[in-house]
Amino acid sequence: MATNSSEVPMNNSSSCDSISPSLHQNKLIPTIFSVIFVFGFVGNVLVVFVLCQKFNRKTVANTYNLLFLISLPFWAVYYSIDYNSVFGGLMCKLCGSLLSLNVYASIYLITCISVDRYRAIVYSLQSQCSRNLCRPRVVSCVIWTIAGLMTIPTMAFRDTYHLEDLGVTACALIDPSTQTNWFPGLALTKNILAFLVPFTVIASYYCCIGKHLLGAQPSLEKSSSNLDHVMKMVVAEVLVFFVCWFPLHFLTFMDVLSTLGVMHSCWVRQAIITLMPFTLCLGFFNSAINPVLCFVGIHFREQLWRLYEEKAPRLCQKRESIRTRLSSFSSNIKDTGPLETLGQHSRDPSASPGRTMRGLCLSDMQQLTPDIQDHPQA
Repeated sequence: MATNSSEVPMNNSSSCDSISPSLHQNKLIPTIFSVIFVFGFVGNVLVVFVLCQKFNRKTVANTYNLLFLISLPFWAVYYSIDYNSVFGGLMCKLCGSLLSLNVYASIYLITCISVDRYRAIVYSLQSQCSRNLCRPRVVSCVIWTIAGLMTIPTMAFRDTYHLEDLGVTACALIDPSTQTNWFPGLALTKNILAFLVPFTVIASYYCCIGKHLLGAQPSLEKSSSNLDHVMKMVVAEVLVFFVCWFPLHFLTFMDVLSTLGVMHSCWVRQAIITLMPFTLCLGFFNSAINPVLCFVGIHFREQLWRLYEEKAPRLCQKRESIRTRLSSFSSNIKDTGPLETLGQHSRDPSASPGRTMRGLCLSDMQQLTPDIQDHPQA
């Protein structure tokens, strides 16, 4: 989308020139971004760590979620100083590209998951026979390639532009001050390819899956319990994606209608400008909530617990080893005086061995006892 929800939407109506972003956005939006950044970064790091350490899985989606979340401080600063980009054109292109890449890759991955679930449930025997490790990798590569291709316009045309009426340097996909038809075309393309078409496919396949499960035989009740759990997880992820991204796409479509002159109301323009940053927060929240969906899954909780059971004893052993070394070091320091006295005792038979042994640790006593016993008692 042209504004990509990260700057002031275009305004071609002269009667609405006085409309500007709400003043509260420069405080509230950065705060929300900061919370999403901390919550999402910690959660995604934990997910990547668990899957890589325990099972050596390639968590491409989670890795891109991390890269995407790292760009949040950029947008937080951008909003805090009233849509003024101070990081230059390179950071503008990079952060905008990560946003676009995340949108396309997420929806396409969810679409492929719905197709795979349909084949696994409705055509279980054929699906099991045709499953192999190569196919998911190929599909994943194709998805990320398509997402990368769809991000090319953002990488090519997003840059910083100075807006005279607002007195700021905005990070925009195209120059908002010029009259151009690029904005409606790019925005509608993203609405169609990144939301409408994928969700049509997803809804169709899940309707077929639901119809199949409702007509399943009672003998499949036990095995279908696992399928129900998987279905609930996938449907939850789809619903979360819909709730997070639909408002943004809807406002983008409304912005297109306003730009084309289909809608002339100034209060609509004001609503778009006011609500657009909050819909962007919802979109960012989709990447932050992904770890929560992982924790809900039984298998991930089991993997996390097993990893904890393996790592915890090692950490305890290291802690005990460090504690023992520190204790031994402390004992050696304390025993310096008695050891020197012990040396004097070897030259002075009249010295009391009991007094010289005070403060020595057990291992030192065992090593020194034979030498002490050789001395005659006073």
